[in-house]
Amino acid sequence: MKQDKFICDIDDIRLDKYLSSQYKKHSRSNIQNLIDKGNVTVNGKKEKKNYNLKKKDLIEIKFPEPKKLEVKEEDIEINIIYQDEYLAVVNKQRDMVVHPAPGNRTGTLVNGLLKELDNLSSINGVIRPGIVHRIDKDTTGLLLIAKNNLAHIELSKEIKKHKTKREYTALVHGIIPNNKGKIVLPIGRDPKNRKKMAVVNRNSKDAVTHFEVIKRFKKYTYLKLNLETGRTHQIRVHLSHIGYPVVGDPVYGPKRNEFNMIGQLLHAKKIGFNHPKTKEYMEFTADEPEDFMKILKELDRRNK
Repeated sequence: MKQDKFICDIDDIRLDKYLSSQYKKHSRSNIQNLIDKGNVTVNGKKEKKNYNLKKKDLIEIKFPEPKKLEVKEEDIEINIIYQDEYLAVVNKQRDMVVHPAPGNRTGTLVNGLLKELDNLSSINGVIRPGIVHRIDKDTTGLLLIAKNNLAHIELSKEIKKHKTKREYTALVHGIIPNNKGKIVLPIGRDPKNRKKMAVVNRNSKDAVTHFEVIKRFKKYTYLKLNLETGRTHQIRVHLSHIGYPVVGDPVYGPKRNEFNMIGQLLHAKKIGFNHPKTKEYMEFTADEPEDFMKILKELDRRNK
């Protein structure tokens, strides 16, 4: 276990903020995790991450040895549409979990990435290497993958500062009258079902989703959506709450749909970001999957 000991040289600064400035190869969330787990002491005492440091405070920090990666690589077909030495952009298929979790250790995007890519960042731990952000199991489309910790930190900063462009498309139940709109509703755990998210005022976080109508059908609306924030199930929860749930979403919408879809018609179509090393703006687009396009064509036919 690596252990560092040093004297604080700044007055009146948060513990987590100060340590993040000293260890630039570690994300702030990683530093906060070390503090929460008791691996950081100030003057011999464990303190919280928001503790206000003073000059000459003695800080000790322990970095546990990295756990041996327990997730096995698998020969899974992964659609990598771009990669360089810092990052990759992946077009995820439906019915694929992004990373392993208890009871679901195989068949994930991470299992496939371990086989396809030589390097992945380690910031997010042993079961989420390279994962900068996530999309749901049955949401298709584009994801950013970090190949090293520098790239991971820079890409995470972009997302946190709302500089990353994340554009989705969705087919929803009902006909939305407004051509454009902005949904500003806080999201947190559903107090009646902890496995779901909901629009709630307590223990929630601000969430903002922008939408624009692409096309209206007889019973459905085809939407373009842009995320300003990235809360769990954000688009699905927001659209359901205003009365237009995503087609195929059994959690936040009708249990059945006329297309017999299993998995929501929600697609991460476009992603734009500044490259973590060159700072060049990059943008990638992926068309909706075949099953999504087939339904759109059928609805077009009905409209005629």
